[in-house]
Amino acid sequence: MSTYRVAQVTASGGTFELTEREVPRPGAGQVRIAVDACGICHSDALFVSGALPGVSFPLVPGHEIAGRIEELGEGAADRGWQLGDRVAVGWFGGSCGHCRACREGDFIVCRNLKVPGWAYDGGFGGQVIAPADALARIPEALSAADAGPMACAGVTTYNGLRRSSARPGDLVAVLGLGGLGHLGVQYAVAMGFETVGIARGAEKADFAKRLGAHHYIDSTSGTPVAEALQSLGGAKAVLATAGNSEAITATVDGLTHRGELVVIGADTAPLGVSPAQLLMSGRVVRGHPSGTAQDVEDTMAFSALHGIRPMTETVPVDQADEAYRKMLSGKARFRMVLTYG
Repeated sequence: MSTYRVAQVTASGGTFELTEREVPRPGAGQVRIAVDACGICHSDALFVSGALPGVSFPLVPGHEIAGRIEELGEGAADRGWQLGDRVAVGWFGGSCGHCRACREGDFIVCRNLKVPGWAYDGGFGGQVIAPADALARIPEALSAADAGPMACAGVTTYNGLRRSSARPGDLVAVLGLGGLGHLGVQYAVAMGFETVGIARGAEKADFAKRLGAHHYIDSTSGTPVAEALQSLGGAKAVLATAGNSEAITATVDGLTHRGELVVIGADTAPLGVSPAQLLMSGRVVRGHPSGTAQDVEDTMAFSALHGIRPMTETVPVDQADEAYRKMLSGKARFRMVLTYG
């Protein structure tokens, strides 16, 4: 019997432990992926804590997966996949194909979205069975450790910007310079936006400039963020990557007319936005989910073309619990990535 290692939690809020499982076989329309790397995303905490409906234990999370196809289920080859193909699977782990959103072609908001680590075992293990429609082809220029985070953090920021109302030359602000924001700034610059980085503390100004930002706003300086944005002419779009509703709210009045607040940082607290802030200037507040497998491919291709990479700290899977705790503490180097060898 062939086995593989997984890092799993057996109860809500538990610690990760290593165990061996029998290597699974893919079903029709599925593939088996040998995982090379898997990023640890902050949203993994929603699964580990049991905060989301339908989460069951033992749990193997991980939705920033990069690896190689080792086995094809029936019909997978008909979709163009071959043994050895390098593939990534992100938050979009497949769709149902029959809900109204899917029938409209809007697969990322599928009512029955198959998120790895929720709908099926995720990438905190050496093998993953995934639907063929979840696969994104990894370009040669990207390592597995770079590609994994692109399947969630990368595609979310990239899509949030390219689907915004901003156009090259417009002023665009990225709120937060962490795991999402440090990619968002790089994408904004590469897309031709006049880019503003917003974060807490004057010491982050140099980092924002190293990422390519044209301006930096210290949200703790005493000058309101909205006022600072308006002094630059007003933002056509704000990409809110920080998971802090108060910080997100503080950017709204910094939008120009027809400006757009794109929210990708998750917080359970409500936004403090009044209708009056939106009506007269025609402003828009929009939530943005991740992206489909094709969106992930687009993200990786754009990243390869422009030399954009996530800042990562790689650790072996047998240190999954330590790596997960480091991510939760905020002391991680932007993206913690588990590797398999």
